[in-house]
Amino acid sequence: MQVRGLGFHVVCAAALAISSSSSALAQEQWSPELALNVKRISNVQVSPDGHRVVFQVAEAVMEGEKSEWLSHLYLASANGAPSFQLTQGEESATAPAWSPDGEWIAFISSRSGKANIWAIGASGEARQITDVETGVTSFAWSPNGRHIAFVMLDAKTDQEETADREKRDASVVDVGFKMSHLHLVPISPDKGTQKSRRLTEGDFNVSSPFGGGAFDWSPDAESIAFTHTPTPRVDDWTRADISIIDVASGTVRSIAATGASETQPTFSPDGRWMAYSSSDDPPSWGFTSRVHVIEVDGGTATPLAKSYDEQPDIVGWLPDGSSVVISETHRTVVRLSALPVDARTPVDITPPTTMVGGAELNAARTHFGFVSQTPESPPEAFVSPLDRFTPVKVSEVQDLPEAPLGRTEIVQWSSTDGREIEGLLTYPVDYMDGSRVPLLVIVHGGPTGVFVQNFIATRGAYPIAAFAARGYAVLRCNVRGSSGYGREFRYANYGDWGGGDYRDIISGVDALIERGVADPDRLGVMGWSYGGYMTSWVITQTDRFKAASVGAGVNNLMSFTGTADIQDFIPDYFGGDYWEVFDEWREHSAMFNIQGVTTPTLIQHGERDARVPLTQGYELYHAIKRQGVPAKMVVYPRQPHSIREPKLQLDAMWRNIEWFDQWLKPRETTDDGV
Repeated sequence: MQVRGLGFHVVCAAALAISSSSSALAQEQWSPELALNVKRISNVQVSPDGHRVVFQVAEAVMEGEKSEWLSHLYLASANGAPSFQLTQGEESATAPAWSPDGEWIAFISSRSGKANIWAIGASGEARQITDVETGVTSFAWSPNGRHIAFVMLDAKTDQEETADREKRDASVVDVGFKMSHLHLVPISPDKGTQKSRRLTEGDFNVSSPFGGGAFDWSPDAESIAFTHTPTPRVDDWTRADISIIDVASGTVRSIAATGASETQPTFSPDGRWMAYSSSDDPPSWGFTSRVHVIEVDGGTATPLAKSYDEQPDIVGWLPDGSSVVISETHRTVVRLSALPVDARTPVDITPPTTMVGGAELNAARTHFGFVSQTPESPPEAFVSPLDRFTPVKVSEVQDLPEAPLGRTEIVQWSSTDGREIEGLLTYPVDYMDGSRVPLLVIVHGGPTGVFVQNFIATRGAYPIAAFAARGYAVLRCNVRGSSGYGREFRYANYGDWGGGDYRDIISGVDALIERGVADPDRLGVMGWSYGGYMTSWVITQTDRFKAASVGAGVNNLMSFTGTADIQDFIPDYFGGDYWEVFDEWREHSAMFNIQGVTTPTLIQHGERDARVPLTQGYELYHAIKRQGVPAKMVVYPRQPHSIREPKLQLDAMWRNIEWFDQWLKPRETTDDGV
């Protein structure tokens, strides 16, 4: 289809020849070990001339004492010619970025001991550019190629270092935050390390709450727009504002500072305008936002048309400055769209069946790189012109065996109140229509998360492909509160956690029983974070599920809020603090409904989880165990809210497989379900 005024053409998704490269291994069964062989691809960056592309590939390293994801950079031709590995070594290389002339690729690596910026040519040795104290977190080339701006956490003072050594290092809560600030380093890769200077001063934190770039250079390289919050606390995302600093003088002026959360500043090609994302005023944890544009020299911000899900991530501008390109989830697919600056209706750039993850525009705004995958095909890197979606696959890094995968399809059902709910159903390998099989239900986190059409065999606590290989059907529910289905749907669980969302799950299970897929006597449920909340809630409401697995679950809304790093979260969802609306908090907490639970439950939790503290897991574990119900709790050392180390990811996957095998006991089925 051609869209008036923009010249976009949508090409059939079949143009994406996404397929796994296969080794000569014989066909085998998917397992957690195979899931850890799937490489992670990200940061697909197209050169300014559109001819080359660099991308990041991470693979699990588990030899001996190592348990980490090692990332390196690969270089390829944008025409699809074979890629080659550009960086080497035992330290990761991440966040690649082309110089404006296309001669150098800068990246972040800790090969010098701290996370510093390095630069490498298309061939040759990498050269260190910065020598910092605390580590670079993000960076960007100036448009003229003379400098690199970067964000770095402030270092401890000499007095603080002395206090640490002398054990006089008591700290006061919410006092003495270390802020992140902008710094500038002249860039001349031939000369190696250069001395940097700090650009921003003041009692604020340069940050990028919940995605998007923290800062952006003006086209003339004379100023930088940046997002900042009063402190590094997660809750302060609601107080994010945007300012501009003059690089030469260091003068800072505000450009967007209202009661809304303003983020993702992005200059137009001519430098006259800035696009940015602005939340509702006041902000809410349902994350509603809208793209605005404002004249850089001052003026009133103009909102562009509302996007499909009202959660747009800004990718960049069209070359002529007529539209802002955004990325957003549409039901179960991530897509690109263009928002015209005259506030006309959004224009879709990519088709409705093609996953376009992590899209990045090149400096000339002529091409974009992205990662694409399907439930049956692993992620690979792609490149397409911006004005006509004609994707070219530029990577072939996956080397996976010919292990059969269970078929995945989109399913819909009506909840008890008539609301349409959607999910992804993966059948057991070699499933025969009409046969009843054990069903495992997975609930996502968030609650504004969403299940999209990613490859089902990647690593994660709940190994979908391995479950399917062992005879399970797997239902992933996008219950009310999920992203991808519009603002009203996303806010439909406000004040009602464990209400409508619970009924969405149960009605989905009933629909699959009615269709003859699910065995009603062999049901399991699991989820991480908010999915863990829903799992702990489910087992307090019904005994239909014969086993459950709670990952980093919120089980007690009161104690969670008092110990987590997001104290404003539950009060936002429930309309007040617990001393104001006590009954609502109590009635929606699993721990206040735990009496009589009978479901055998596995609990998994990271030791250093600041988002959902470990004590939440202990509360649930002891309450279940003290009632004589089978329970097992596994604590993962060093891990935050998600399990990051490959060996521990492997442990989590196998424990879930073994737990559901123990209680659901899959057996051979016949056409009549016997």
